Amino acid sequence: MGVPAFFRWLSRKYPSIIVNCVEEKAKECNGVKVPIDTSKPNPNEVEFDNLYLDMNGIIHPCTHPEDKPAPKNEDEMMVAIFEYIDRIFNIDRRDCPDAKSDPSSPAPRAKMNQQRSRRFRASKEGMEAAEEKQKIRQEILAKGGFLPPEEVKERFDSNCITPGTEFMDNLAKCLRYYIADRLNSDPGWKNLTVILSDASAPGEGEHKIMDYIRRQRAQPNHDPNTHHCLCGADADLIMLGLATHEPNFTIIREEFKPNKPKPCALCNQMGHEVKDCQGLPREKQGKHDQFADTMPVAEQEFIFIRLCVLREYLERELTMASLPFTFDFERSVDDWVFMCFFVGNDFLPHLPSLEIREGAIDRLVNIYKNVVHKTGGYLTESGFVNLQRVQMIMLAVGEVEDSIFKKRKDDDDNFKRRQKEKKKRLKRDHPSFILGGQFSPQALGNRSSPQAICNPRQAAFEMRMHDRQNSTTSASPNTSLTPDSSPSLGGGIKRKSEDSDSEPEPEDNIRLWETGWKQRYYKNKFDVDASDEKFRRKVVQSYVEGLCWVLRYYYQGCASWNWYYPFHYAPFASDFEGIADMPSDFEKGSKPFKPLEQLMGVFPAASGNFLPPTWRKLMTDPESSIIDFYPEDFAIDLNGKKYAWQGVALLPFVDERRLRAALEEVYPDLTPEESRRNSLGGDVLFVGKHHPLCDFIVEQYKTKNTEVVDIPPELCHGIQGKLTLNSNAVLPDQVVESPVPMLKDLTQNSAVSISFKDPQFAEDFVFKATVLPGAKKPAPVLKPGDWEKTNNDGRPWRPQLGFNRDRKPVHLDQSVFRTLGHTMPRDRGMPGIYPNALPLGAYGSPYARPLMSAQQQIPKLLSNLRPQESWRGPTPLFQQTPQRTAGAAPLLAWNRMLQSPNQFQPAQYQGLGPMGYPQRPEDRMDRGRQV
Repeated sequence: MGVPAFFRWLSRKYPSIIVNCVEEKAKECNGVKVPIDTSKPNPNEVEFDNLYLDMNGIIHPCTHPEDKPAPKNEDEMMVAIFEYIDRIFNIDRRDCPDAKSDPSSPAPRAKMNQQRSRRFRASKEGMEAAEEKQKIRQEILAKGGFLPPEEVKERFDSNCITPGTEFMDNLAKCLRYYIADRLNSDPGWKNLTVILSDASAPGEGEHKIMDYIRRQRAQPNHDPNTHHCLCGADADLIMLGLATHEPNFTIIREEFKPNKPKPCALCNQMGHEVKDCQGLPREKQGKHDQFADTMPVAEQEFIFIRLCVLREYLERELTMASLPFTFDFERSVDDWVFMCFFVGNDFLPHLPSLEIREGAIDRLVNIYKNVVHKTGGYLTESGFVNLQRVQMIMLAVGEVEDSIFKKRKDDDDNFKRRQKEKKKRLKRDHPSFILGGQFSPQALGNRSSPQAICNPRQAAFEMRMHDRQNSTTSASPNTSLTPDSSPSLGGGIKRKSEDSDSEPEPEDNIRLWETGWKQRYYKNKFDVDASDEKFRRKVVQSYVEGLCWVLRYYYQGCASWNWYYPFHYAPFASDFEGIADMPSDFEKGSKPFKPLEQLMGVFPAASGNFLPPTWRKLMTDPESSIIDFYPEDFAIDLNGKKYAWQGVALLPFVDERRLRAALEEVYPDLTPEESRRNSLGGDVLFVGKHHPLCDFIVEQYKTKNTEVVDIPPELCHGIQGKLTLNSNAVLPDQVVESPVPMLKDLTQNSAVSISFKDPQFAEDFVFKATVLPGAKKPAPVLKPGDWEKTNNDGRPWRPQLGFNRDRKPVHLDQSVFRTLGHTMPRDRGMPGIYPNALPLGAYGSPYARPLMSAQQQIPKLLSNLRPQESWRGPTPLFQQTPQRTAGAAPLLAWNRMLQSPNQFQPAQYQGLGPMGYPQRPEDRMDRGRQV
């Protein structure tokens, strides 16, 4: 979701929600990578029932990573995606159940506007970066600098990660192959039910997952204690997980590590950016220059976000006494989610007075707790908004808007003043010349970790330039240099901008801290006078409709595929007067855009190569009736921010009627393949031969039953839905062709697939936002006094570590502590953005080897010096058996009735390639000849 600082704020305010994942690493034997046995117990000491993958957060880091070299072609991208999913499954391994994969699909119109802004920005920034790179390259070569030959390769356009492109169609084929391969070969997938919702199925990935959860919860035999685990990087997943009211919900995501080093795009050397490149030859690295082209790569690590612990925090923060109505924690959670919309999301811009970095959510919660006594009830109920009560909250925010703007200005001025004083202090205390980089003096305590040598020749060059600059500037304060480098008395030297005490700030014409800010805002942003009450009410009504639409989208599904907010900016909170009588209904029966239609609505002309030729022409032909939808250049309004990526892209909104009218003329030009890619699809369910549902599905294909049948829940871990035969199904004893040339076909396939559809409900059906009967509240992680200690002392509290509440710490003797105290500085903090977490190695584990001696334990502590916090709720149903073998299915009610007599025989991992996948026979022969 469009809240850049939300997760950072959340993790700092509620630190105990974070748990660092324990991941078992694959081993190599005689050069062959041995796959991890995922049928063994989870090393994180927790078993999940359902795993959901929001593929959007997987595809992007695999296709254009920021911390390692990018894949060379599309085939390597697909293998990287396979390996990424393998890592997630290894961390999240569980005994059985349901895995659901959801790539992004045709989205609602409200989302398409944001997608359009992102893709136009990406295209513009990519072109500007390429032009700047080429300009600097020519300047360096003209000065006699040295640069490696420019690689002739096509730039990967990440805009292809959009439904309707050939890339996404190929990804769907590759995922079908991957699922079939894993069901055939991986023992951890033995009893899995896998549901694939590819890019042809309409809806955003995370919202398709939420819709699946809502519909399964509404079934009479749903297990209310199901433990969900959702993989994704978007911040809105946290609020979507809270909106389900499931007591056991965990999110797994990559751990964010800022300021990762990147090589220069011109010389491929580390230590500087393109704008600072000097064109110096590369220094020899290593004895035999074996590290010449290597880039420092650290494998990305993962963290868990425990929503049950977040619910504990919120319960203590939102609990209110002496209410005129009964306090309901679940309703207050819904109100908290609703109030988070005001600081920004994917569908609405944030209110000008509410910035999350300024504590906007805390301010809203405090106002909410003060005003809720007068509202007579909660703001929301199962996704529907009470506008009369919301008006009271917003007007209370409006009363302090003026003070918020003035405080923002004061804080900004104070920050600039402190930065200016800091620069002056550093200049005063800093010596005129000091060796830097590898030549800089090292403190005695840091000799255990000396700074790495990086391009000493360039470091020496920079020191010479620094010395020359000092000598010329210190010659005379009133002299300048002539073209022949001789001093002249023409006046003082103009100080460079980077040497000045203050950086140039973008002009702010609004000046929210001065009187008349509302008039200036509407005049500059909307080009209307603030006295135009009719227009202001139109803006407020559109924003109120957006709030109702977003909340409905989170709790009930898409209320309208056509609605969108038609402005670039939001109104003020003080304008939310008289909103109680505003309508909040949406048209029924709206349909989503088809994939190619969505591409026309979100792509710039520079990405038109992903479209059919006649469709592409509509973007570039001056005579096109919709040429104004695709400007070659556009303005970016910083809107009070400092960087361009924080600004507002002022793009024209797409008129749906004009777009459809123009596309009617080119629809006949589509080929059969393009028409297939332009059609809307559905979900596909996969199972292996040992799954109880396998025989049932195979029987449907044998009898050629064309009717829709219900899934027997007792055969599918309680999952309910409709099944229909799939024309492109994966069937037993039929070859599954590999869409990736480096991977071999599956000639002995035993998996089967069939079309799947979620349970259907009436259009006016309301999914209740409440905890289901029979749900067991997880055991509390926070102690009774933890919340008060966190607030009063300001110190992050660590009440429990690990998912296992009964984990016993390892006791170390005094010699170990003395050794640790000698080798590690006492004031040394933990790395990463979670410094409050304790080292993982300091705690025991049932999977760790017993402590033998201090000499063996110390290296382990140092190598595993990594923060971890975790929890474990009440024992799930599938852990309540006295004895349980690894890989056994959970003994739920329907599993106790069915015990498969077949013994699972995992495939032999022979002939594995470097990626851990079976190679074709000819590939293995070629590798043998090369060796």
